[in-house]
Amino acid sequence: MMVQSLRRFPRYGFLGLALIAAGWPLSWLKPEGFGFLSRHAFLLLWIGYILVVDALVYARKGTSLWRRSRRRFLGLFAISAPAWWLFEFFNHYLQNWEYIGTGEWTGLSYFLTATAHFTIVTPAVLETAELWGTAAWLQRLSLGPRVSDTPRALTNMILIGVVAVVAVITAPRYAFPLVWLSVYLILDPINHLRGRPSLIASLRQGDWRPVIALWLAGLTCGFFWEMWNYYALPKWVYHVPFVSFLHVFEMPILGYGGYLPFAMEVYALYQLALDLAGIPEGGYVRLIDEAAEVSRRRPRVKRGYPAMSEG
Repeated sequence: MMVQSLRRFPRYGFLGLALIAAGWPLSWLKPEGFGFLSRHAFLLLWIGYILVVDALVYARKGTSLWRRSRRRFLGLFAISAPAWWLFEFFNHYLQNWEYIGTGEWTGLSYFLTATAHFTIVTPAVLETAELWGTAAWLQRLSLGPRVSDTPRALTNMILIGVVAVVAVITAPRYAFPLVWLSVYLILDPINHLRGRPSLIASLRQGDWRPVIALWLAGLTCGFFWEMWNYYALPKWVYHVPFVSFLHVFEMPILGYGGYLPFAMEVYALYQLALDLAGIPEGGYVRLIDEAAEVSRRRPRVKRGYPAMSEG
């Protein structure tokens, strides 16, 4: 199985590995004469990461975001930047993180540079979720608790999300953790009510696999974000009240918990963006392998007895 997967590993995956191999020392070592590349090495690293993960997904299940649609794949980068600027808006009140080493970028140059770096968030999370979705143990997970999707339950979720946003803006010192859940609570029910793909559609059936795939993707991307950021310049640092202890890289260890619901927010923002653009999702993002879905729905046949055909 492993050998077969390696044989199917696309060439662009090796390009991604090359970008990581070049970008990592450029970012951390900052060799003399490579100042421009060193300052933008973080972008090289994440483009490389996205290509490698997409190649792994294709090698494991014969399809991937890049192979399904080049245009939609590039669209993920376009969606990502305004999605992360939303969280930069919240941070205006929170002041939980700041960027250092950006002195040469001001005004429009800062906005354009930051926007370029923000484009990698959505494709990185969704690619990684698809990769986790190929894990056999995740595909075999049994059904869990069901989440209600009645109009009243969805309305309550939206109202709780709105209250959370208000709390983040008006009481940021105490409500700061809510920023990583509030957007999901508002948008996923709206997507569901509008007939768009949503996590609630799976949760109402007790299928937590897409959510777990996103949780694991959030933690995975979070680890690489924080690791590659640690010796980079420009970089970000945190100012988080009450939990600023036991740092893993710059991030307090409890802060990694925010990456779980954040990945759900990324998915909800992606679906909302498609809805606003009038673009049908059409099964483009597949958090769980379709083969696993088929085997999950197929009725089991008792050993020793032939399957009965209908009619």
